[in-house]
Amino acid sequence: MNEEITLTREVEAIQIPSGDTITLPTGTPVVITQSLGGTYTVATSSGLARISSTDSDALGIDTDEKEAKTKEVERLKDAPIEEQVWHQLKQVYDPEIPVDIVNLGLVYDCTVADEDGKNIVTVKMTLTAPGCGMGPAIAADAQSRIMTVDQIDDARVELVWDPPWNQEMISEEGKMKLGMV
Repeated sequence: MNEEITLTREVEAIQIPSGDTITLPTGTPVVITQSLGGTYTVATSSGLARISSTDSDALGIDTDEKEAKTKEVERLKDAPIEEQVWHQLKQVYDPEIPVDIVNLGLVYDCTVADEDGKNIVTVKMTLTAPGCGMGPAIAADAQSRIMTVDQIDDARVELVWDPPWNQEMISEEGKMKLGMV
């Protein structure tokens, strides 16, 4: 971390905080500021951007993500579906804050329901700020993570604004990670 890296190929990224998709050209110098939840937050001369783990090779990072995911799924395969879903939600991070969305207090509700013989997960979550352009990307990350649970047929992630998020919603674990306690 904090070492300048030069991109070895063109990469599609999401600009932070606008949420706009941008292309970072080959040769762009970046500094990784956060690598959590399968994404990399990088500082560029134009500001912060988020790069997916599928493009980690452009950063010169060789990930064994597939092997790690297989071990993770194997470890949790006998756990209740709800536990597996919550575990996946804890793998989703705000690209600017090194705490997962569950411990940040952004997930207000998560239910698994049987609808016509299919397991459907419904999540209601918020963001730290209503104007955050990263909302759709974070919600898509949550949905994608939930869909890795074998018994889940569909996942619906809804952004809600009531009640408004505040720092009191951060868990004790989250506060410790942020140095708030």
